[in-house]
This record gives sequence, C-alpha cells and structure tokens, in this order.
Amino acid sequence: MSMFENRKSIAPLYEAMIAHNQSQPSSFHVPGHKSGLGVLDEAKPFLQAVMSIDYTEITGLDDLHHAEGAILEAEQLAADCFGAEETYFLVGGSTAGNLAMITSVCERGDLILVQRNVHKSVIHGLMLAGARAVFLSPAWDHETGTATGIHIEDVKLALRRYPEAKALLLTNPNYYGLGVDLRPFAQLMHEQDKLLLVDEAHGAHYGFHEEVPASALSSGADVVVQSTHKMLTAMTMGAMLHVKGPRIDRVAIKQRLAMLQSSSPSYPILASLDLARKRMHTEGKAWISRGLGVVKEFRALLNELKTFGYHSYDFPNVKDHGFSTADPFKVSIYDKTGTLSGSDLQDLLEACGCFVEMADARNVLLVFSPASSRDDVWRVYQALANINLDEQLQKKELLEPISNISILPPDTQISTPIAFDLRDLRKTGSNESYVSTVTIQDAIGKRSADMVIPYPPGIPYLYPGETITASVAEALEQLAMNGIRFQGTAFGQTQKLKIYT
Repeated sequence: MSMFENRKSIAPLYEAMIAHNQSQPSSFHVPGHKSGLGVLDEAKPFLQAVMSIDYTEITGLDDLHHAEGAILEAEQLAADCFGAEETYFLVGGSTAGNLAMITSVCERGDLILVQRNVHKSVIHGLMLAGARAVFLSPAWDHETGTATGIHIEDVKLALRRYPEAKALLLTNPNYYGLGVDLRPFAQLMHEQDKLLLVDEAHGAHYGFHEEVPASALSSGADVVVQSTHKMLTAMTMGAMLHVKGPRIDRVAIKQRLAMLQSSSPSYPILASLDLARKRMHTEGKAWISRGLGVVKEFRALLNELKTFGYHSYDFPNVKDHGFSTADPFKVSIYDKTGTLSGSDLQDLLEACGCFVEMADARNVLLVFSPASSRDDVWRVYQALANINLDEQLQKKELLEPISNISILPPDTQISTPIAFDLRDLRKTGSNESYVSTVTIQDAIGKRSADMVIPYPPGIPYLYPGETITASVAEALEQLAMNGIRFQGTAFGQTQKLKIYT
C-alpha cells in the first residue's frame, strides 16, 4: 500500500489557498490587483473568483522553487499518482519541462538521439544546451497521412554508429494520439546505461484505464514531461515533469527548472495541478470510463453519416507504420467524398460553434477528454449533419481522400550529427550578410535560416541549418495553400524563406 493511501483525497496546496482566502486577510504584498479588488467591473464576473486566490509566496503557501510545505506535499502526491519517484510542477507548460529535461542531460557538444517529428521546444532545448542531435526519421501512416513514431531497429543502428549518444528522446503519443510501446526502447537504452526521455505532453491520462495506452513511466522512461492541461483538468500552462530511476541527475533538473520557470509562478495554475491530480488519484479510472462512453457515442453517431469517416486501427496490421497504440479520445475525421479539405471542414464546423484542435490538408482533429459531455457530442454531430446537407455531400461519389502532405522528408533515415548553438543564431540574426530572403523555389538546395513551424501542432518542418529539399518546398506550398498557419517565419504571408548565404 502506498504511503499516501490515506492522503489521496486531499489537495494540500488548493486547501491552503482556500483557507488563507477564507481568513479574509489584508494584502500588503504583490500582486497589485489585491485578490481581484482592482479588476475592472466589466471583468469581475469572469476574473474576480480566480484572482481572489492569485497569491504569491507568502507564509503558509510554500515556494515552488524551494518547496517544503503544501507544494512539496502536492508534488509528492502527484508522483505517487502518476508513478514517478519525484514530480515537479510546471507553470510554463511542457515547453518548460522539455527545456529542463534536455539541458539537464546535455552539455555543450553532447550527442542525443531525437525523433525527427518533435515539438519546437525540443529544438529550442537543443539550442540552449548547445547539443548535437542525430535525428531519426519517423514512419508514415498512409491512412491518416501523418508522420508517426520511429522503429526500434533505427535506434539500434544509430547507437552502433554513435555509441557516445547520452539519451534517446521520443514524442509519445503524437498530436493525433498515435504512439508506440515504449518498453523495448527503455530496455534497449538501459542495457547501455543510457536515458529514455519522453515528451508525453498529450498522454497525462495514460495508464489509468485499460482502454488507454500504458504510461511512459510505467514503460520504463527516465524522465517524462506531461501537459496536465491538455487531456486532464489543469489550467492552460499547467504541466508536470516526472523522474524515475537512478540515471537522471535530479539536482540538475531542479537547477534548470529554477532558471527556466518564473520566480513568480501562478498559484491558480499550481492549485489546478493539485486538483487534477486529486481527481485522477481518487476517481481516475471511473472518470476516464465515463469520457470513453461519450467518445464511443460520437463514433457511433458518425457511422450514420456515410460521407464522413474517421480513422480506426487494426494494430496487428499497422506495425510497419510506426505506431502500435492510439488514444481513443483523439478522433480524426475527414470528408470521404474528397469535396472538403481539412481546413474547409474546420471553417464550417467553427461557423456552427464547434471549435476543433487543428486541421491538416485532409483531416480535422477533434480532441475529446474525460470532461467532454454528451451535449458536445450531439452539437458536433448535428453540425456535421447540417454540413452534409448544405454541401450536398450525400449526392457525391466517395472518392480517394484529399492528399495530406504532412510527411517530413529527410534525406536519410538516420541523420549525421547536427550541432545546435544559440551563438550561431545570434550571429546570423544580427548580421544581414549571413542571410537572404528568397522565394520557396529559389530556396531549394539551400540551408534554412528560419525555424518553419506549422502551428498547430508546432512540429518544425525545417530547423535553422537544415537543407531545403524539393519535397519540403512542395509540402510547404501545399500547407500554405490549405490555410495552415506558420510560426518562426513569414512564409505564410510572403511565400518566401530566409536562407543562409
């Protein structure tokens, strides 16, 4: 029995904050809104309640960067709940966790194996660390038209080529909820006394129910970063970093988090992390089960609309596609007639008040969670039914789905070591003689000076220094044509890229 068995139903930080609030104290400390008293009258119905507990590091409410009281206990309870040995609360999202994870493992010049289709924060972490990366290209799922996970044989080959690699960093699951069984990867890395690092931003609910995949921690990962706000109930930017096992330098993790996180962390976000953990600790399986019922109802209704499809998987037959698990709360839908692109369908759904997570050329991604309601299901079903009628889709032939150019087409399955260094970016960014802005076609064969990031999902198509191939240029043009937004570049507005000269 866990030493926290009798403490699962408490939320120590949240309860301390409420107790302080109910004592009706006078505030002679920051923040300046004084527990919401200074908020504009028009905003009080929306903001005053949360601002009334927007505290700082005062007596009784502990200190995130030197936790000894309520925050420490909240983090210990979270570690017990999610299967870690130590857990650290994050108020800067999984971005802060990924940066801390990478910079605590890698020093300048160190080598790390990295799945190529990672979030931009991983690339930024490599830059901050001054590390070298060997990128492993993901497999390709032709049904969804998206990049998935990597094959373990590629990791074995990369380790033979680069035995000095300190760790393997994987994203699991991906934005579409597709993932791999992490246990063989953990075993392989640990046999060589190396680390498995996992960006599990979309998998905070994993491991709590037999119908969702196993968690990264239970599969043997050494460091795991989860966005508790994505699939559970924390406020936006609320995340957790979990560590387990003897291989990770925990002092370094704490030091990096102190550097990367605000010295004035949001107490409402911290409290929401505490409460999200309490829900999973006390009713996680039942809560997920209720949410799964909602999603199953949506899939059943969608089956009645013959013109819209969604992706389901026969796992014995998709092993070559780089994934073996799928999150049932992620539903990618598409128009079987090929009439509506993903962005078309997104626009039509949002005109009906149904706002989706993202769209690609073919699919619209609907993200459900255990908090989703049957009212939401019926609303999106009715919206799709109306779209079906308005667009007269039922009168059209079922064609091949629209091509989805989302693949990241590198030259090799396993890259050579690529050095990342902020000093190079600083030099090129401040000296126009190092860069030039050219059309996408003129950029082919040149090295990108931009970080080109379709967003969402925030996975870089190009990182600074990467060679722009003809297939990448074609993919970027297709994405822009389909209305996909970009970060890190003006390409979406200008159809031009910065290249190194």
